[in-house]
Formats: sequence, C-alpha cells, structure tokens
Amino acid sequence: MSVSFPLIAGTEPLRVVQVGAGGMGRAWIRLLASSPDVALVGLVDLNVAAAESALADAGLTDVVVGTSVSEIASATDAQAVVNVTIPAAHHPVNVEALFAGLPVLCEKPVAPTVAQGLSLAAAAEVSGQLLMISQSRRYYRTLSAFKAEVASLGDVGVVTTDFFKAPHFGGFREEMDSVLLVDMAIHQFDAVRYLLDRDPVSVYCEEFNPNWSWYSGDAAATAVFEFEGGARYVYTGSWCADGLETSWNGSWRVNAAGGSSHWDGEGEPMTERVDSAAVGDAAVTDAVAGGASAAVAEEIGGALAEFVHALRTGTVPSGEVHSNVYSLAMVEAAVLSSSTGAKVRIADVLDAAYAEALTAERRPDVRTALEGWGSPLGVAASVVG
Repeated sequence: MSVSFPLIAGTEPLRVVQVGAGGMGRAWIRLLASSPDVALVGLVDLNVAAAESALADAGLTDVVVGTSVSEIASATDAQAVVNVTIPAAHHPVNVEALFAGLPVLCEKPVAPTVAQGLSLAAAAEVSGQLLMISQSRRYYRTLSAFKAEVASLGDVGVVTTDFFKAPHFGGFREEMDSVLLVDMAIHQFDAVRYLLDRDPVSVYCEEFNPNWSWYSGDAAATAVFEFEGGARYVYTGSWCADGLETSWNGSWRVNAAGGSSHWDGEGEPMTERVDSAAVGDAAVTDAVAGGASAAVAEEIGGALAEFVHALRTGTVPSGEVHSNVYSLAMVEAAVLSSSTGAKVRIADVLDAAYAEALTAERRPDVRTALEGWGSPLGVAASVVG
C-alpha cells in the first residue's frame, strides 16, 4: 500500500494544538513557541491549572486552554496536533484528532501495545490523515553521518549497541516491569531500523536485575535480533550502570563487507575501510573520520521539522505509523523472548497483535480497514523507515 495525506499549502506557520502539559509537554511547548514553522494556538490537558502554569512559565499568554482536543482545535482553527500525553492516552487522543480531520505528531511509543499501534495505523488510513511518531533519537546529525558511512561499507554482518546509564528517576519507572526494554530500548531498536533500512525477523533476549539495582523490574538486558538479509543486531544495556556511562544514544559498532564503523552516540563516526579490490583479503586502510553532514534540527526539533515538511510536500516521514509499528514490535518480541526463554519471530508478534486488534476494535470503519489488510506484515513493512 502507499501512504498519502492532505497537503497544507501556504507559507504561514501551521496552527498547532498540543495535548499534554507534563514534563515532556513543557519541552514541546518551548520548541513550538520558538519554531518559525508553527504557531502554538491551543493546549489541552485534563489538569487545566497545570496547562496554564506551563504556558506562564514559557511566557505565553495567547494560547487557548481546555480539556477537549476537538473543542480546542475547532475554537482555534488548528491545522495539526502534537500529542505529548502518557502512552496509555496515545490511542484515544490520536483517534480523536485524526477523525477531527487533523494530522498528528505523537510522542513515542505509538501506543502501549502493538495491537493498539495497528489500530492507529488503520485509523490513519480511514481518516486520511498523517500520523507520525516522534522517535526523537533518529534526529542527530552525527547519526546521519554514521548511516552514510555504514551504507558505504556494503553488506552488513553485525551491528552492536552498548547502552549503560544510571538514572535515578524515582516514580513509575522504578516500579515498571522490563523497564529498560519498555521505556528506553525502543530508541535504539528504532535507530537500527533507520541505520539499516531493514526490518527485524526474530529476536532472542535475556533480562535480569543486578543485585544493586534500585529498580523493581529488570533493568538490564541483552537481545540478539536477526534482520532481513541475515545481519545480526546485538543490544546490551543496563539502567543501573554507574561509571563509564555511554551516551543516551548508546555506543555503536558496525562490521560490514567493506570494513567497520563506530559511533559513540555523540561525535563523528570513525571508520576503517577495506580496500575495495581486496575485500576477500581483509586489507584495511587507515582509519578515517566520517564525513560531516549539514547541520539539521535534532531530537524533537528534528521530528517537528520532518512533520512540517511532510505536510507541506507529501513526503512520507520516517516515523509514519505503519512503519513505526515495527519498532514497537521489536520491544514486545524482546520482552516475550525474555519471559519464555525462546527465540521469537517478529511475524508471530504482529500476527497475535493483529488478531487482538480485530477483536478489540470498536469503530466499525477502522475494523473494516483492519480486516481488509488480511495480514499485518505487509502493511507494517510497506513504508520503509
């Protein structure tokens, strides 16, 4: 299938309503208020006082506040919605916005479950609107440079990510099951899909909780994914790893037919190339720094820029919902593998989620769209990115 959505013509800033005024919501308020591409015209939150406080802290006085997405969108003549609610609210908020005729940029994850993610993909089809997921850690200039280096090395054999941090969040994260995989690893899982332009086939994963951990659930994990074409992706991480911490993006290494490349998650990648005429002899040239790419908006600013560009040009963004479902499926598959002690096929996770989505769907038009797929696999893989 192909993805299409209405274009928003003109050069005036897009009129945007944001939903959610919590901690991450405040970061988005600052971004939207500073961007020349959008105008923040409305803020929706069940806690009106919290929303008003967030706007006051940002020095904004002309933003309409309320508790209903559709009502505030109508009152402000909004053209798009930015959803920064908690994951449990992503599905209802996105559905309300899409069927109010508004494209949505939604914080990751698309939804708490792959089944709800598939429902949202179908809802985007039925409404005809764009639903893009903000995977903010795709948007780093040096990650783009790393991707270019990897592409120049030919067939990829192994990709590894080491992720070691020791954050003391307090609150719900420290009580979550599978906290590292569910709350953080999706960033790296999504980034490897971006890096390879391929999707995963299967995973074997083990989780555990070090005895000094301050988390209730498993805060450490190793997962081995097989990708299309046979490449392996090995993720090893811990959220209770004091000392010698990695970047929040992790530390990456790729080995391919033409050599190896390393990215520390922040700086320029480093590459050692094999002489193209002697790949079989593994003759290695001198190490070279990855070529710098042009300056671009990063993190959530990068997601916003791609969203606006998509609505102006019709270009399908990398975080479009159909494709993004695969990133969440990687998380669900890894958690399932850890709990069962067995390798899990991504196709099986998608099939189970598809059956669940069909059973749970309450909108007849969305259920009809789901039924029309026949299988979730082709639909989820139909949009590369």
